[in-house]
Amino acid sequence: MELGDFTIAEIATEFSKGEFTSADLCEAYLRRIDEIDKTGPTLRSVIELNPDALDIADKLDQERGAGTVRGPLHGVPLMVKDSIDTGDKMMTTAGSVVMIGHRAQNDAFTVARLRAAGAVILGKTNMSEWGYMRSTRACSGWSSRGGQVRNPYALDRNPSGSSSGSAVAVAANLCAGALGAEVDGSVVRPSSINGIVGLKPTVGLLSRSGVIGVAEPQDTVGPMARTVADVAVLLSAMAGPDPSDPATLDHAANRLEDYGRALSTDALKGARIGVARDCFGFHEGTDAVVEDAVKVLADLGAEIVDPANGSYLTLFGETEAAFMAFQLKASINRYLAEHPQAPVRDIHELIEANRTHADVVMPYFQQEFFEMAAATGGLDSQEYIDLAAACRRMSRDEGIDKVLAAHRLDAIIAPTDGHPAWAIDPIVGDKIKGGCSSPPAMAGYPHVTVPAGYVDGLPVALSFYGAAYSDGDLLGFAYAFEQATQVRRPPSFPSTVTP
Repeated sequence: MELGDFTIAEIATEFSKGEFTSADLCEAYLRRIDEIDKTGPTLRSVIELNPDALDIADKLDQERGAGTVRGPLHGVPLMVKDSIDTGDKMMTTAGSVVMIGHRAQNDAFTVARLRAAGAVILGKTNMSEWGYMRSTRACSGWSSRGGQVRNPYALDRNPSGSSSGSAVAVAANLCAGALGAEVDGSVVRPSSINGIVGLKPTVGLLSRSGVIGVAEPQDTVGPMARTVADVAVLLSAMAGPDPSDPATLDHAANRLEDYGRALSTDALKGARIGVARDCFGFHEGTDAVVEDAVKVLADLGAEIVDPANGSYLTLFGETEAAFMAFQLKASINRYLAEHPQAPVRDIHELIEANRTHADVVMPYFQQEFFEMAAATGGLDSQEYIDLAAACRRMSRDEGIDKVLAAHRLDAIIAPTDGHPAWAIDPIVGDKIKGGCSSPPAMAGYPHVTVPAGYVDGLPVALSFYGAAYSDGDLLGFAYAFEQATQVRRPPSFPSTVTP
């Protein structure tokens, strides 16, 4: 079969018409992975393939043939980030060679929900090792197990992270959609840099059980796809209460059964949208693309509330980093305690194992953030309690909640990243300036990014974020913008940037 840049809805239509089967589609994706991910451009976005994928697809085809269709994801091939458990023959390693051989006994809750909806888990995606949290000067998209993920819009450019492989696999049409995981920017930034749609949902909307986390109050799984509608389908399938994650039980009434119903080309009419000027000024090309996007929002009926030279955001990197050091230790230790078959038992053993395998694990950058985290106290220490309270206060009471109330806003917009993709540099590390991921990440509030344009062929994206459980509203705003602009174009895998 000829593999098009299909949406999930288009795949379902083709299945129903008998144009091709799930097994046909999986085989087509596997051929493309072999042609451009493992060879050719060598994107390195897929870290492992599911050896049972074709058998699973065959069984789902038989279900369809017998008259049973589970829903829009029936037979649809998806990818899952390597920090998310799959209870099958694939490993969960967070990109680390130290964790090779670790296979979870059970699916993560979100993966189980996708399988129940009929999705085929085609493989696991490469990532920034340990969620980009091992070193203070890491290179996004690099892992000791999977190597360096490459940006399909310019192969010498960084794919951003930590859900690098998920973003690239979706952008390069190696699957219909993927799961990422975020603590701060790890879904929205790679989605932005690779020209796809990504949602960091409200913390508690999706379960975190079976996921190697970084900082529990901010951790969440997030859907990534080529269209807003596809992200809505994935979100609808995964959302639900999980007794293993109490956060999912707190606000069940705020969930929508079908996030697709929130999508409307008229969603922006009458909406008050604030512009976060703090996130501009890092690159003239990015600023120009987003300024044009603001005009589109106004043309679509939004009331733009623009402070011009004023401020809508507080950025608090040092406080968040100190908070994350405490949480990183607790999160890694918690996951390893829940998986006693893993090669290491806690962060201290992990640090020692990295030293043992330093030639493979640390050829470019070290593990100083791991070491900082290992030296912290417990989550019952007064220092941590004060840090957690400060993060929550600054991001919510004195941050997003205050701004939304003071200006009567329905959402805040900004460039997702301050500039287009930077060059891959494992020696010095990433060169990131600007971005708007921290406030909604620290608050635990939703954040969606959608393609807005290009600078020298590199994608630039627009972010929408807002109050807790406004996920449906934000998806609606993003959908209206997406449908009006239709700017996304598939990558062509050039070796470098062509002005």
